[in-house]
Amino acid sequence: MAGGGSLFAFLFGLALVGAAGCVYPGADVPYVQTPDEVVVEMLQLARVDRNDVVYDLGSGDGRLVIAAARDFGARGVGIEIDPRLVAQSAESARRAGVSERVRFREGDLFQTELADATVVMLYLSRELNLRLRPKLLRELRPGARIVSHVFDMGDWVPNRTIRVEARERSAQVFLWIVPPKS
Repeated sequence: MAGGGSLFAFLFGLALVGAAGCVYPGADVPYVQTPDEVVVEMLQLARVDRNDVVYDLGSGDGRLVIAAARDFGARGVGIEIDPRLVAQSAESARRAGVSERVRFREGDLFQTELADATVVMLYLSRELNLRLRPKLLRELRPGARIVSHVFDMGDWVPNRTIRVEARERSAQVFLWIVPPKS
């Protein structure tokens, strides 16, 4: 059958994009949901409590920020480039009864002011983590916690690393504590 190989390649490529998540124009990474088991472990690793302001950079569907508010009493801010995901997150927060404790903003994570964050959550890429590292160290107060799902920050040794077994796969989660300013 003529063209069968091309059709197969097209469908296979489409399936790969679907498996990886959706890519919003202008996004540096595709949207891939953090498994619920990993969300809980990330928040526990950061020792989130009601005194925290949790920022999720690249917040996707808002599940991390919503869980921080619902399960740990924290306040949260989700920064997401895709306006559809921002709207979905706000609706999910309303349904979860935490809209007064969280907010979601459409924006560029590199242009987001982080000074009031006590915890920053990441599920981006190693390259983006490395690009963000100077901003995080410059803007976050000493003692702030940074947690990344899967991706490290190069030669910045994490304070703690755990392995989380989720339904889909096993993943590493890294914790860094911002050191005192020198």
